Order: sequence, then C-alpha cells, then structure tokens
Amino acid sequence: MAQIFHPRTKVLSRASIMAGAIVLAACTVVAAALYRSSYFTGVNEARQQDVPFSHQHHVAGLGIDCRYCHTSVEKSSFAGIPPTTTCMTCHSQVWNTSPMLAPVRLSFQTNTPLTWARVHDLPDFVYFNHSIHIAKGIGCSTCHGQVDRMPLVWKVNTLYMNWCLDCHRHPEEQIRPKEEVFNMAYQPPADQAALGASLVRQYQVRTQQLTDCSICHR
Repeated sequence: MAQIFHPRTKVLSRASIMAGAIVLAACTVVAAALYRSSYFTGVNEARQQDVPFSHQHHVAGLGIDCRYCHTSVEKSSFAGIPPTTTCMTCHSQVWNTSPMLAPVRLSFQTNTPLTWARVHDLPDFVYFNHSIHIAKGIGCSTCHGQVDRMPLVWKVNTLYMNWCLDCHRHPEEQIRPKEEVFNMAYQPPADQAALGASLVRQYQVRTQQLTDCSICHR
C-alpha cells in the first residue's frame, strides 16, 4: 500500500503542536499581565470628575474629617456620597462665584444630584460593608490609600479577590486601634504583629469565618 503522508508530515505536526502550545502559553501570560495592569484595574489612574474635588485640599489642607462628607460610613455598608447641601454649607460663602463650582451651584438650585464617577466600584456579586471594617479597626487608608494626598482620587489597590483574602487571612497585619481608623497619617508601629494579634482578640474578629465564601458573596 502506498504511503499516504510524506515522512516530513510527522515532524511538521509535532512542530505545529509545539508552536500552538507556545502561543497558548504566551497568550495566557499576556492576558494575566493585562488583567493586573492599570488598564483593567484602574490602579494609580485618577478619575476625572465633573467637579474636580480635591481630597488633598479638603482633608490635608483644611483638616476636614472623612465622616463630614461620608456620613454613613460608620453605620452602613455604603460610605455615602455627600449631597450638594453639604458642599454648599461652605461654598455658599467661600468661592461662591468660582466657575469651577458652577455645577455645584446648579445642582443646588435645581435640586438635582451631582453625578460622580465611581473610583472604588465592586462587582454586583460582591458584598462589602464599610461599617464592620471600621468597627474592627481597619483604617480608611488601608484600602483607599493616602486619599489626603490626592488632588483627584485614584485606586491604590486592585480590589481583586486575592487582595481581599490576603487581609482576611492575616487581619493582624492591618488592624489598628479604633481611635486611629480615620487618621490618614497613621503608620503601623514596630510591634504591629503583637499589637494586631491583641486587637484581633479585643475586637472579637472571627478569623475562622473571614475566608468563608458567604462573607463576601451573598
């Protein structure tokens, strides 16, 4: 019986299979890199807003506490977006003719809420509660970074699941005294390991449950 395939076909088939495997591996590496790049995560990319609100000016410069604007952060899952009336508490008197603040004045006059571009926006299938984190001694800057130094806010963490789990597996590394939660200048002490372990017990952090799927997916 005559040979159907040329002897070189075997070599070519092996080479094509190997080349396909290499291309697939390369595509996987590229996809993983893109997935963690700022293009997908938004890390270190300032979000443009209709009103260029500067936390650097208001927090670091004027010393305004986070809770003045984010009023529900201690008692609700949502930190809260300040209504225009909060802005106008000051800006009806200060910079009340500034062109930059024209959208704020219009919002107040028409009773129409300002539209803000979300910076820290979790998927709908993820449940996150601000109040429980604050009650257990997790500071604002732990997740949001040094917001007091940001002219426009950007993400400093990916908010990916593995990032959350790192903290849930080792809460003693991030936990701080409750009175320091809103201190944007707080730095962990040299004995953070011992302090953190003590606070985990004191604040009754249920470490055994922190990695249960139902904690974040409900």
